Amino acid sequence: MFLILTLALLPLGLIALIASLQAIRTADLEKEALLRVAVTQSARKMTADLQSDRTALQLAINNVTTAGPRICDRLDLFLTSNDAEGGLYYIYDRSGRRICGSRREEPVGLDERERFSGPTAQILTDIPYLVTRIKSRDERLVGLVYYSRQHLESVADPATALQNRQLGLRQGDRQLIISRPGAALEYGHKTSLSARIDPPDIVLTMTVSDPPATLARTLSLFLPLVMWFAAAAVGWFVVNRLLIRPLVLLRRTVASYQPGEVLEPMRRLRTPAQEILALGETFREISEDVATHEAEMAEGLDTQRKLTREVHHRVKNNLQIIASLINLHARSAHDPEAVEAYASIQRRVDALSVVHRNHFAELEENRGVGMRPLISELSASLRGTAPAEARRFGIQIDSDDLHISQDVAVPVAFLVTELVELAMRLDPQGRMRISVQLQADAENRAVLEVRSAGLRESEAMTDLLDDRYRRVLTGLSRQLRAPLDHDGETGCFAIAITIIP
Repeated sequence: MFLILTLALLPLGLIALIASLQAIRTADLEKEALLRVAVTQSARKMTADLQSDRTALQLAINNVTTAGPRICDRLDLFLTSNDAEGGLYYIYDRSGRRICGSRREEPVGLDERERFSGPTAQILTDIPYLVTRIKSRDERLVGLVYYSRQHLESVADPATALQNRQLGLRQGDRQLIISRPGAALEYGHKTSLSARIDPPDIVLTMTVSDPPATLARTLSLFLPLVMWFAAAAVGWFVVNRLLIRPLVLLRRTVASYQPGEVLEPMRRLRTPAQEILALGETFREISEDVATHEAEMAEGLDTQRKLTREVHHRVKNNLQIIASLINLHARSAHDPEAVEAYASIQRRVDALSVVHRNHFAELEENRGVGMRPLISELSASLRGTAPAEARRFGIQIDSDDLHISQDVAVPVAFLVTELVELAMRLDPQGRMRISVQLQADAENRAVLEVRSAGLRESEAMTDLLDDRYRRVLTGLSRQLRAPLDHDGETGCFAIAITIIP
């Protein structure tokens, strides 16, 4: 979200930055234009001052032989009025004799042989001074005027106020800095412009330095970027506090929802966004409806469980009543075959009753019918109803902790009943081993094995199977949807059954 707001405000930040850079560029152009005006103005002032002094000196030299010392006094008064240092001037003849001049000693820097041979204006870098020379009409006399740096700076000082400026004169490879000692440029970016003065071989240069880069100037330069970042940060803070955080809290509340509880997200949400408040209220109403429906379904499921328990209880009771009636009829029968028939029927009714009883016991946890308790109870019931000669028939049980559905438990109970009865008839004093083991190559399959010496291949066994048991065993294996395998040498019947994972 912060990146989105930053990118959204980026054009405004760029516009502000471009405007700031354009303002700086405009200020630089204005400063350059002001500098051009200032250096031109200074050059004109210096040219006019030098020209005025040369004119006065020319008049004095031409008339000094006729007017005498008075012309020198006038020249001294004129130069003193323009130069605070007294206007240093000196007039010499060809022999080197001073005709007249200032009371101060002449600055040492100009060779006597150069008094008549030098240019009109000359920069003396050793002194430093600017000297101007004028010859008389007959070239017998020469006049020299010395200008100090202070006088030149006062003459060239422009009317335009420029800070951090420096003035200098350049003549060929000679240069004279005429600014005040404290005005030297030592920092920042420099801008220089030049203008020629009369005589034209001397150039006046004005240099202006930008002010130093302070923290305030740096901040003013990057103020658009700072404002852009601040606007994005403020926008992100507002969006985060008013929209994102409430939505995150709402999502967490909904994610931690458990069926049956009522959501109350509005207790933790503080936002002026009415849409988010309405969404939270909608979640609360939906959770209330779900909680109400869950309570109704739980109540209905409890009622259904009670009804199912009652149905199984009644079925179990009815089967026990049927078993009791069969037992009563068996007692009144005198024919051994009739007694055996009643006992056989009773064993199958007991088998079905065992299935219902175990299914009723496991109903609360909905795990199905346990194989170990089912076979154990079924074995006890079969030994209790066994014929007199098979009362000592032994049954060994080896079963994993497995569970099966009622649809599988009924045919399994009948299958075990049929095989136990068959083994009791063939070998009444024998033993039987019943095992239920989980198949290694299948997750929800187990193998039921019934092993007894009486179930080995024999003529008597073949007669009993053909007479009655084969059809029943075949029908039960079809209900279990698996083939019933018989190993005649070991007397083992095996079948695969489906278990509950």
